[in-house]
Amino acid sequence: MESERDGASPGTVLRADANAGKVALVTGGGTGIGRAAARALAASGARVAIAGRRAELLATVRGEIEAEGGECVAMPCDIREPDEVEGLVGGVIDRWGAIDVLIANAGGQFGAPAEEISLKGWRAVERLNLEGNWELTSRVARESMIPRRGGFIAYMGFSPRRGIPGYAHACAMRAALENLASSLAIEWSRYGIRSVCLSCGPIDTEGLAGYGAEEVEQSRRSVPLGRLGRPEEVGETVAFLASPSGAFITGTTIVVDGGTDAWGIAEPPPAPAP
Repeated sequence: MESERDGASPGTVLRADANAGKVALVTGGGTGIGRAAARALAASGARVAIAGRRAELLATVRGEIEAEGGECVAMPCDIREPDEVEGLVGGVIDRWGAIDVLIANAGGQFGAPAEEISLKGWRAVERLNLEGNWELTSRVARESMIPRRGGFIAYMGFSPRRGIPGYAHACAMRAALENLASSLAIEWSRYGIRSVCLSCGPIDTEGLAGYGAEEVEQSRRSVPLGRLGRPEEVGETVAFLASPSGAFITGTTIVVDGGTDAWGIAEPPPAPAP
């Protein structure tokens, strides 16, 4: 069976008009989960703006969506740069009048033992995963969702949620996004805004493949279902949550991981230091 990474159309289990009339902004939209979320949202009727740092990848995804009959605009942006975020949000609103759905998927990290993570390295991960996502969220909320009294926000977390050896900094940031989602769901409920976090287990993306075959296989072994997740499985979840069918879901973490969080880490702990 073809996978999302092979370029197969993801289709959708939702009605073609499930998200009709909505404008969705998806960051990290050129690859992996962002690409799949953008395609699923477009397949269910949303107009989709995709953002990321690599214009050529965004152009490819835009072409895929348009070939499937969807409406899409590609807008290069580094969410670490407030001026670029301002231009991105303003550009989408100028084009379509609103942003109803924000999929804050941009993020990144590097592997390192906790004792080797410098303050510079910590801040680099924090700037992308927290500061950048907060600048994006607050601007979308102020300029569209709060005035329009409605919206849906989704952040991307990690599974297992107990922490992952070698990624203490990244896990801390993703846990912060979980708490941010629940805080905003409470505080902005008065504006009709919903927010959630999706904690994803090992997903078969270019990003995971970049860590090497050994780590990919270790990740696969950590999944009770015995396989990596597919990007379109996350994308379809996003499209459902954004639709009216997901309208009573907010302030929580949706775990999309094949049972990884329930199992934990399927590797022995580090041996005691000599």
